[in-house]
Amino acid sequence: MAGEHVIIKQGRFGADMTRVIALNATSLLLWQELQGRDFEVEDVAKVLTDNYKVEAATATADAAAWMEKLVEAGLAE
Repeated sequence: MAGEHVIIKQGRFGADMTRVIALNATSLLLWQELQGRDFEVEDVAKVLTDNYKVEAATATADAAAWMEKLVEAGLAE
């Protein structure tokens, strides 16, 4: 949408354009790597450490924070 990477949540009768979630480059990478399968914090952290120069502890903390945001947005349980 307008050059941005977004997730448009499903509404009751189709796409709900009031429920658009923009993804930055890192979130897009994580979304593409992990969508369609179950994953844990460790899986997210591994994607981060495999793709960025980041220490494991930082990647784990960032992964946990990202997963919390997914839950808050209703994109994960």
